[in-house]
Amino acid sequence: METKEEILRIIDLLNDTYESEQAWHGPSLVEVLRDVTPKKADKRIVPNTHTIAELVFHITTWRIFAVRKLQGDAAFDVNTKEKNWKKFTFFDDFEWETLQMELSLSQEELISELEKKTSDAFLEDIVPGRDYTFYTLLHGLVNHDMYHAGQISLIKKGLTLKAFEEEDLEDYKDSSTFGENYNDFD
Repeated sequence: METKEEILRIIDLLNDTYESEQAWHGPSLVEVLRDVTPKKADKRIVPNTHTIAELVFHITTWRIFAVRKLQGDAAFDVNTKEKNWKKFTFFDDFEWETLQMELSLSQEELISELEKKTSDAFLEDIVPGRDYTFYTLLHGLVNHDMYHAGQISLIKKGLTLKAFEEEDLEDYKDSSTFGENYNDFD
């Protein structure tokens, strides 16, 4: 008889990482994002770093990648910079709400696709277009979410320091502060 015990464990891990108030690793992604304003979401601590908004886009992108692969879409990929790391030329309240809504929908879709699975057997299948299994992809997604939740926490802390208040950010735009090639981020 086939079971789906591992799928259920993965669903629990994804839910804990995404929205649990008592995740063992610390704040969940939802908790970390709870008090982020659109202004904070669009700020860089220093040049050559990602904003919280860019990280949320990136997290969502990889969740959508997993959903599409679970649905059997072999052609879908996120191997371009535009699909993986969006640079926002304009950012406002609406854009921030949209990003958060897309993240939430990605969670719902991911869990829904996993709940459709009737057996753990698919976890050993190779992800279409990749050289790793669904087991690796899904556990990697849990780790990916935790990593970036920690990164967002650090950005939030950095943005609260006096040195990074709005009027002081101009000092950090000067490349001489960090070296000649510091803004060469790609």
